[in-house]
Amino acid sequence: MFGPFQNEPLTDFSDPAVAADFQAAIDLVRSRLGETHPNVVGGADRTASNTFASIDPSHNATVIGRFQDGTTDDAEDALAAAWAAFPSWSATPVRERAAVLLRAAHAMRRRKHEFSAAMVLEAGKTWPEADGDTAEAIDFLEFYAREAIRWDQPQPTTPYPGETNTVQYIALGAGVVIPPWNFPVAIAAGMTTAPVVAGNTVVLKPAEQTPYTAWMVFQLLRDAGLPDGVVNFVTSADGAVVGGHLVTHPKTRFISFTGSKAVGCWIHAEAAKVRPGQIWLKRVVAEMGGKDAILVDADADVDAAADGIVRAAFGFQGQKCSACSRALIHGDVYDALEAKVAAAAKKIVVGHPSDPASNMGAVIDREAEARILSYLDVGRSEGTLLAGGGAAGAGGHFLQASVFGSVSKDARLANEEIFGPVLALVRVDSYEEGVEVFNNTEYGLTGSYFGTANIDDAKRRLHCGNLYINRKCTGALVDVQPFGGFNMSGTDTKAGGREHLLAFLQAKTICERL
Repeated sequence: MFGPFQNEPLTDFSDPAVAADFQAAIDLVRSRLGETHPNVVGGADRTASNTFASIDPSHNATVIGRFQDGTTDDAEDALAAAWAAFPSWSATPVRERAAVLLRAAHAMRRRKHEFSAAMVLEAGKTWPEADGDTAEAIDFLEFYAREAIRWDQPQPTTPYPGETNTVQYIALGAGVVIPPWNFPVAIAAGMTTAPVVAGNTVVLKPAEQTPYTAWMVFQLLRDAGLPDGVVNFVTSADGAVVGGHLVTHPKTRFISFTGSKAVGCWIHAEAAKVRPGQIWLKRVVAEMGGKDAILVDADADVDAAADGIVRAAFGFQGQKCSACSRALIHGDVYDALEAKVAAAAKKIVVGHPSDPASNMGAVIDREAEARILSYLDVGRSEGTLLAGGGAAGAGGHFLQASVFGSVSKDARLANEEIFGPVLALVRVDSYEEGVEVFNNTEYGLTGSYFGTANIDDAKRRLHCGNLYINRKCTGALVDVQPFGGFNMSGTDTKAGGREHLLAFLQAKTICERL
């Protein structure tokens, strides 16, 4: 049916022909802007009394599209439609379910630049960041299709005389998928198709900041032959209306969420409550962010460390749960590294990401801009401003790449998740102190170690779900670096990993006496 899994190659934009193709895709997406899109429940289009607009964060006068302000009634009907579709979909042979994902991957590969261009305009991603997002989405589709077939195979058991014993994995039921805005194609595609290819049905409630890209993913799956009701698409101007209702609904079997720690903790607590009519304990898959650190040892390659820190801190404006928001630097190399990081940050070009010369676009919305600006004020009282420090242009939510030096390990800037282009440099007197500071956080998602002397010890003692040695702490690849974190970073179900589908399956043991 297919060969071994291989990661989708990234695009080489230095080729003028490729760059021209990408610009054409941006023009194509722009030609479609402003359209109104329905909710889709059980295959039928639905409209609400009100709509809301998705806005280009880098050009606030541009409306990407208008979407339905869904209600709890829409949520109720969508969940009912998912349950109505579940018996036939869960009984569909796994190879047929996997084939839908493979067809979707093939179609996305053909339309790769179109999906990426949509993220440039709706999410503020630069060309390479958007391209990486789409490539990851293709990887999820290809990989989870193969994983579903693998888990459908006979599972080993110890033979017992006079009996045939088997273990098989079956689907859970109907659940809700709540993806984030920062990887609006990759994570929306991965979070939706992992439970679906395992035989479940879902209500997809996209982030209100990026519903257009989620709509494209939904349409892609429909065009690939996904039956009506298997995925139901419901948007809402306030995510808590639809998403919150489904989280607490007694008929919701599982919840897959990526977003903030506050919302993730609320979901975890609410899902634990057994409500009237509920006959199961809900499964929760949650990825909730991080306060990720790069630890630089005394013998590190300073140039490589500076490059890794800057790329990890300011890629996609620092709006990644894996972003480096604090660099813990050994005192022996602190001054040299501080100068290199500050100099590199000052060279970052901020502008509309449709311009290939831009290294950073705008942050996602006005609320994010205000929050990050408030942290810049905090940073001025907690450290030395080395680069950036404010807004970077009009017409969008543009912020400079900001670096603060000499930040205390106990400072707010070094401990609170900011989710923006703000980097704290913390001097540590020894590797041991660096380990202590690295682990002194409620999060545990990603991190890096630069150096040679303490690599083996760092592998053992740096407590995070994804640890990188002598490279940046962002850019995990599907099935190469399965992704997920410890502590308040989530349930560590490792998206893009070989056990991820088990979160959406349950094991049934069958014993037959001969």
